Amino acid sequence: MSPASATDEVEAAPPTSIGRLVEANARYAAAFEDPGMDARPVREVAVVACMDARIDLHAALGLALGDCHTIRNAGGVVTDDTIRSLTISQRALGTRSVVLVHHTGCGLQGLTDDFRHELEREVGQRPSWAVEGFKDVDQDVRQSLQKVRTSPFLLHVDDVRGFVFDVRTGWLREVTAGA
Repeated sequence: MSPASATDEVEAAPPTSIGRLVEANARYAAAFEDPGMDARPVREVAVVACMDARIDLHAALGLALGDCHTIRNAGGVVTDDTIRSLTISQRALGTRSVVLVHHTGCGLQGLTDDFRHELEREVGQRPSWAVEGFKDVDQDVRQSLQKVRTSPFLLHVDDVRGFVFDVRTGWLREVTAGA
């Protein structure tokens, strides 16, 4: 096989997931117009949510480009890095409200620290991060509310609310701080 035919074969291969994203970006960039905004969210809100692919967060909350800061991770967990992002969002970029969005059917529900132990056995190194699994989604939201409301780094903790998003119906259900 000559080098030219090997190249032809590679070019004919179907694109990878990342390749399709890069192709989509090329189409997007071709029609892109600078919206003329800065990094400060118009609605002065930061949303912390799970990374679950079933949640179209902006659509679910009626948000448009530029409305909010969005912080997503596995479980929508309020970690030190989440507090870091919220602190920057508030102190440097003007947000005043925090919305926490957890959801039904979360992959962290029921996950235990055994996950970390299995990883350590598999790769020979213990992860430095906590799994943050939980049994009760409402209690997990309450814990997250408490972490945000008691952080000494956050300036604005009066308008902090937590919700559970139902992945089957699309409805948000508010969870209050009390039991």
